[in-house]
Amino acid sequence: MKPKKVLVLGASGAMARYMVPLLAESGCEVDGFALDACESKYASVRYFQGNAKDPAVREEYLSRNYDAIVDFLTYTTSELPFVLPRMLDHTGHYVFLSSGRVYDNLECPVRESSPRLIDTSRDPLLVNSDDYCIYKARGENILFASSRKNWTIVRPATTYSFLRYQLVTLEAADTVGRAFAGKEVVVPEQARNKPATLSWGGDAGKMIGKLLFCECALGEVYNINSAEHRTWGEIADYYKDICNLRAVWVDKEDFLKILEPDPYRLSRRWQLEYARLFDREVDNSKVLAATGMKQSEMMPLYDGLKMEIARTPRDYPWPNNARMDAFLASMGR
Repeated sequence: MKPKKVLVLGASGAMARYMVPLLAESGCEVDGFALDACESKYASVRYFQGNAKDPAVREEYLSRNYDAIVDFLTYTTSELPFVLPRMLDHTGHYVFLSSGRVYDNLECPVRESSPRLIDTSRDPLLVNSDDYCIYKARGENILFASSRKNWTIVRPATTYSFLRYQLVTLEAADTVGRAFAGKEVVVPEQARNKPATLSWGGDAGKMIGKLLFCECALGEVYNINSAEHRTWGEIADYYKDICNLRAVWVDKEDFLKILEPDPYRLSRRWQLEYARLFDREVDNSKVLAATGMKQSEMMPLYDGLKMEIARTPRDYPWPNNARMDAFLASMGR
């Protein structure tokens, strides 16, 4: 049987870095596009370095008519109507990366049928914006309305991986980077007891890979995550135990001023208030049923964080958060 040809856009990301080898081991031929250079130990995997969103580059790779395209790229509202129909017309199975951030906070646990912010939020600035949770939902709407049903929408929960270590809205530079530098980290008190679902990139990548070429997955939406959830306070304790990251809990308004002093730039506030302060217990039973995977196979959060942090170079050149340093100094810390 001729091997399936798969194109992976954003091939060096948190999930794709684990998915691509699994696809190769399953017998697929994989082409991966990434902005940074990647190397493969598989003869059936080719990496291309470049901007996969460049129109000329896009037309070139779409002309190859891959059996499947897994798309980890992000598209703004203006790009979506131009890109998504092209994708559907040039592959047998298109996997669109949406996000768990599309969900409102109206059901717990969150299921694929749970209300989305774009449909239920009463914040007019948010729903008329091009925020991440909004343009991801707009991409979903284009696929829902398409006459073709050769797509699958995946909605990952917050996903940690190599050099991706989250704490509330903070990423690796302000978590592991500060821990390695012997610095404290500021986090919002209002998030301390909120449940969060963090999933390992290897598990998420495996789920997406197993959905490829499944008839049952066409025209469907899947939560991509482990069902394990912990409060942000518990997750902060994991970081303290693993890499001695010391959390300083402050009011969310002080936290937001550190991240974005301009009160009219709202993306940081929206990420906090419309995602990390929501109750994010997520039901993954639909994807487990489709892929044959089991919750018992998922990487435990503590073990996964410990494994990935242990791989992080101690001399990695993290950017420094000067505003956080200044805030802590004003507290006498």
